[in-house]
Amino acid sequence: MVPTDDFTTDDDQTAGGAVGFTGDDDDQTLVTKEGLKKLKDELEELKTVRRAELAQRLKEAISYGDLSENSEYEEAKNEQAFVEGRILELEQKIKNAKIISDKRMMGRGKEVDIGSTVTVANMTDGDEPEKYTIVGSTEADPLEHKISNESPMGKALIGRRKGENVEISSPSGILEYEILNVA
Repeated sequence: MVPTDDFTTDDDQTAGGAVGFTGDDDDQTLVTKEGLKKLKDELEELKTVRRAELAQRLKEAISYGDLSENSEYEEAKNEQAFVEGRILELEQKIKNAKIISDKRMMGRGKEVDIGSTVTVANMTDGDEPEKYTIVGSTEADPLEHKISNESPMGKALIGRRKGENVEISSPSGILEYEILNVA
């Protein structure tokens, strides 16, 4: 196991196939096994289905003749550029993926860490307690209560324990939360 910042990853679970730690934290993509599977599935979909669809659209648009005034051709080329850019982005994320170790997850419950599910109460507004799962930035989805470890709330919660209060700076001012549970 290789310690990196305040989390641990398994050397043999580097998604890009490289064993060992590169030392370059800036390029790392922290993901769960499920998150990595989603990235790989999206990449496969783009490479097989979307590329074939776009190739067909381009072929059809070219058959219309004059490309200089062909809006279908321009639209298909723009979409193709977007898809190819997304493919490159996904390949880079997968190559640099660091899987959040299941071994590390077994020790959860003491301190908030990536992969933890945290129940917090907003002490400032007195709202109902809410549960959030701390994930890497790639998997963040606020609608599913998955917040990034790089978000203001994620940063404030990492390393904290049940019963502690945290202050989070937001556009509407400072918010205070109490950590009710860490799982």
